[in-house]
Amino acid sequence: MLCRATLCSRVSSNGRYITSRVRNTAAASRLQYFPASGEVYQNVRRWSNIPFITMPLMRSHGKPFAHRSELKHAKRIVVKLGSAVVTRGDECGLALGRLASIVEQVSVLQNQGREMMIVTSGAVAFGKQRLRHEILLSQSVRQALHSGQNQLKDMQVPVLEARACAAAGQSGLMALYEAMFTQYSICAAQILVTNLDFHDEQKRRNLNGTLHELLRMNIVPIINTNDAVVPPPEPNSDLQGVISIKDNDSLAARLAVEMKADLIIVLSDVEGLFNSPPGSDDAKLIDIFYPGDQQSVTFGTKSRVGMGGMEAKVKAALWALQGGTSVVIANGTHPKISGHVIADIVDGKKVGTFFSEVKPAGPTVEQQAEMARAGGRTLATLQPEQRAEIIFHLADLLTDNRDEILFANKKDMEEAEDKGRLASPLLKRLSLSTAKLNSLAIGLRQIAASSQDSVGRVIRRTQVAKDLELEQVTVPIGVLLVIFESRPDCLPQVSALAIASGNGLLLKGGKEASNSNQTLYRLTQEALSLHGVKDAVQLVNTREEVEDLCRLNKLIDLIIPRGSSELVRDIQKAAKGIPVMGHSEGICHVYVDSEASVEKVTRIVRDSKCDYPAACNAMETLLIHRDVLRTPLFDQIIDMLRVEQVKIHAGPRFASYLTFSPSEVKSLRTEYGDLECCIEVVDSVQDAIDHIHKYGSSHTDVVITENEKTAEYFLQHVDSACVFWNASTRFSDGYRFGLGAEVGISTSRIHARGPVGIEGLLTTKWLLRGENHTVSDFSEQGTMKYIHENLPIPHRITN
Repeated sequence: MLCRATLCSRVSSNGRYITSRVRNTAAASRLQYFPASGEVYQNVRRWSNIPFITMPLMRSHGKPFAHRSELKHAKRIVVKLGSAVVTRGDECGLALGRLASIVEQVSVLQNQGREMMIVTSGAVAFGKQRLRHEILLSQSVRQALHSGQNQLKDMQVPVLEARACAAAGQSGLMALYEAMFTQYSICAAQILVTNLDFHDEQKRRNLNGTLHELLRMNIVPIINTNDAVVPPPEPNSDLQGVISIKDNDSLAARLAVEMKADLIIVLSDVEGLFNSPPGSDDAKLIDIFYPGDQQSVTFGTKSRVGMGGMEAKVKAALWALQGGTSVVIANGTHPKISGHVIADIVDGKKVGTFFSEVKPAGPTVEQQAEMARAGGRTLATLQPEQRAEIIFHLADLLTDNRDEILFANKKDMEEAEDKGRLASPLLKRLSLSTAKLNSLAIGLRQIAASSQDSVGRVIRRTQVAKDLELEQVTVPIGVLLVIFESRPDCLPQVSALAIASGNGLLLKGGKEASNSNQTLYRLTQEALSLHGVKDAVQLVNTREEVEDLCRLNKLIDLIIPRGSSELVRDIQKAAKGIPVMGHSEGICHVYVDSEASVEKVTRIVRDSKCDYPAACNAMETLLIHRDVLRTPLFDQIIDMLRVEQVKIHAGPRFASYLTFSPSEVKSLRTEYGDLECCIEVVDSVQDAIDHIHKYGSSHTDVVITENEKTAEYFLQHVDSACVFWNASTRFSDGYRFGLGAEVGISTSRIHARGPVGIEGLLTTKWLLRGENHTVSDFSEQGTMKYIHENLPIPHRITN
């Protein structure tokens, strides 16, 4: 056993060894004891910038995990490293960078309290490198003695036998692992096995006992087949329920079942299983593989190195799954993901192919996205009157089924209040009422009325040349993914906008509104069935994480987040190759000018802050002209905010004017989302504009003044999506703008900006109609000339 670290251990009351390894006995003094739990936890330690934290993991081995999200509860994990993972591209020597990354990930998981085991290849490749070096060195010496020269000409390396390579490489492979694990104060132990060690009952018990003792001592066992003496696999043993150790895939499976491991992570040089050979045009990665699905998989060739191919991996994986161990097959060689592939799998992220015995009743999210794509294309070909009819029908269904909707929403509200997991602003967003549903139905009818001239509208016509006419027409963006928190009224609003613009739609709502969302989605499906386009709108009900949805860049064309600034930032960070439309924060300002009306100020400020403080268009910072201080107007503003129970935070300049000021604001870039706001003092309208540009979020900003020149200067110079004069920030809304509803408010400067309605969900394409035209016709020797004449745009006649 290769072990140089000092051990400091304690067994908890349930027998679980939980204390992570410490570098020396002095570190043991930093352990903390918590009497309430009877557990010992080590303080956070950092070696090589990796935090080592212990955590109790409770799971009794039984059935394999049914869902990826449950993998984070895996306590005992086997990581199988295929030959292609640990071997260099030239098949001679080890891929040291990949190995170092894998060791780092295993170390982090080990020091979280998990029990990690590694089944590794690489001895043959390492031995081949060493033996080649020795042979070349020996040949060069003989040649130099024979010829008197050091020229190495025509030297050929003989074919090396694999068993000899394994014998020469095994010690070096383990020395490398020991050196790498020592960097994280983790001890490693070597175990070499053959098929006979599993078939002989006494040897099998000895192996089991050794492994359990190593795990109890917090040591990482590194297991490999003893390739120097390995006998041929026993024939037909697989048919008797005992898998034969033919390669490291079957070894990992047998070992995992023997040790009652929760999870095997099989790393190779492919992403996982595909429905056709990887690399072919139609090949799609299979996210979840179920027993009996072998017919849907086409097995390609074996790995470039090693004994097992994908067929062997699947056979071993299914055997392990039957024995109660979950399996994930993933790519351990890709430079962009190999550094976190193991951690991502344990976190439940969609990496590789997950083997599960539980087949969901509905389609996968990938299938739903494909259905939305096909349904959206059919939707876009409908007549405008037909799309409008669907939306009108949905508005009627909301009114006719009001009691059912409110009953479902009441269940969501009661569950949220019982669990206490939602803050007050989110509870307000979750709540539906008769008034909300009536407003929602009115908004949907507005969308239906305005959708008659959206898709297929000609926005430009050009006579390029004689009999060559060009048109630019509006078309849907494609498939939208809208992720929303708390607000169930968002579902019919966004659905109506997607229907009006001919887009396919994926909806991902929060768990807190599941009952409301299911009811509203059923009504949406009923409306879509009016013209046979139910597939165009899909509600994601699987356990997909938001980050996994953001990786579907081949299926989704635009992501629109509706929720907290934290949600929007997370989506913007997670989106890989998919545009995100929205705003991360709603830091809205109201500037009170020195020439502002007393009556207008109190009404506008009250409405901007107090009408709905949780909304993204609520005022967060009140800017006051210096001349307004110590005036009756200022006193009225403060009195009104106190009556409305608004907590005031003082900006730095405002605090300097006061002897006893409110709590000074921690940051001028704060979105409170509640009855709180910041007050700051500015010297001029230009000072106010500079403040907004420095601390605002380009959402909505307001000036209150009776001076038209000042107002126009503010309107023209503030660079925000919405800029108002003598009006509440709360008008920044698709319904109030007459758009019927909005999919969100965008603060970006590309495509749509401000409240986004139907127009923001359209793009364009070019249609060119010619008569046997070629570009060569327009060359210097050609017979045609460009005209580029603008043509009148026809008006579509709608009912």
